[in-house]
Amino acid sequence: MVTLRDVKKNEEVNTLLRLAQKLLEMRGFTEHSFRHVGITSNNAGIILQKLNHDEREVELARIAGYLHDIGNAVNRMDHANTGAYLAYNILTGMGMGYEEAGLIMQAIGNHDEGSGTAVSNISAALILADKSDVHRSRVMNQDISTFDIHDRVNYAVVKSDLLVDTENMKTILQLDIDTEICPVMDYFEIFLDRMKMNRRAADFLGMKFELVINKNQLL
Repeated sequence: MVTLRDVKKNEEVNTLLRLAQKLLEMRGFTEHSFRHVGITSNNAGIILQKLNHDEREVELARIAGYLHDIGNAVNRMDHANTGAYLAYNILTGMGMGYEEAGLIMQAIGNHDEGSGTAVSNISAALILADKSDVHRSRVMNQDISTFDIHDRVNYAVVKSDLLVDTENMKTILQLDIDTEICPVMDYFEIFLDRMKMNRRAADFLGMKFELVINKNQLL
């Protein structure tokens, strides 16, 4: 049975993640490599674990989170579908069954807000974990004077927490934003579609989605 530990040790996966990060750095995007996929993997698993889902489904969500951005090794455009194909082939090559690999493929293929939506528990957990990773540590550009709006918004987020409140059946994204770097309105300008996607993903899991910025509930 293929586990997250196996995937993390796979040199093909690690090579693709390194290539993805190199390509995105060249194009000026935020970090999408080991830090981001590690956080996404961990949080996707936590979401389903706290909702008492089957442990194997939790593990598949972790694997999907770790692999979801490998398509960036090819191109940022359509990276979700490219990554889905790559992940399926890698996982079946490692001995994972077709159905499990297919579930991970579907989750990865539907994680981008431009073309996807929650289609399964694994997919919903992946979306919530991925779209909630906003933080200044993702900014690769070291020259603040050349920041674009994506750099500015991410750099302004000094603390980010994704909470799962099972008693009230809601998931809460709590952000602390330095408004001297970026006004809250700029966050909505670039992340509104992602927050809508989070809301639909939470709905799929039977929860509500809330966004709290600087202790003020905005969604």
